[in-house]
Amino acid sequence: MSLAELQSIGLDELVEKAALQTRIDRKYVLSRFEAAQVLAALDPSTRVLEIAGARASSYESVYFDTPDLLSYRLAATARRRRFKIRTRSYVDTAEAWLEVKTRGSRSSTVKDRVAYDIVHRDILTAGGREYTDAALDGLGLNGAELDLRPTLVTRYHRTTLFLPASASRATIDTDLSWEADDGHRLSTPDLAIIETKSGVRTSEIDRLLWSHGHRPTTISKFGTGLAALRSDLPSHKWARVLRRYFR
Repeated sequence: MSLAELQSIGLDELVEKAALQTRIDRKYVLSRFEAAQVLAALDPSTRVLEIAGARASSYESVYFDTPDLLSYRLAATARRRRFKIRTRSYVDTAEAWLEVKTRGSRSSTVKDRVAYDIVHRDILTAGGREYTDAALDGLGLNGAELDLRPTLVTRYHRTTLFLPASASRATIDTDLSWEADDGHRLSTPDLAIIETKSGVRTSEIDRLLWSHGHRPTTISKFGTGLAALRSDLPSHKWARVLRRYFR
């Protein structure tokens, strides 16, 4: 069954039925051909998020880092205290958010976001800096001393699924591309990233992916993308997926 044949679900209903306050996220990297094989076997009760008649949305994220790539290096070396700062734009609806993701001393991940003017998505305004600096200060870093600049832009199309049996969600990202601040670009038109977001119960799509021989992998659109564009950067954390899908 194709995604076009599945029933739709609205955003409000999706949030109500799959809020997932506590969740486990798993990411899978597949070719688009492999992804199509898996998705063709979805349970007919699966529903597809539809907004204004569209079942796929255009996303753009701008990641901010220091000139020496402090955010990247903390992530690449799996440091306990690390951060990620980005604007995420929903291009079709002209909405944007400024997001700060931090990991504290107990390995807990905290993600906060605030509405942002999409016109300023590629800069940190005075209000944006105030917001990010406060989050970084809470991590033990002096945010005001960090020279944060736009470092990487990612663009992709996202389709979101609702899985009724487990009340969980999954996203499918395709048409991925990256652009670094030095102008280098990368696109992977034959790649798909499926991310499942489930509670204590494993989701139906996880089990479906496993039955097709696919296992979760470590990938970060920011970290892996920048590593693929910059061979001089430490990338052991993403080495396997880089070798298989980006080289």
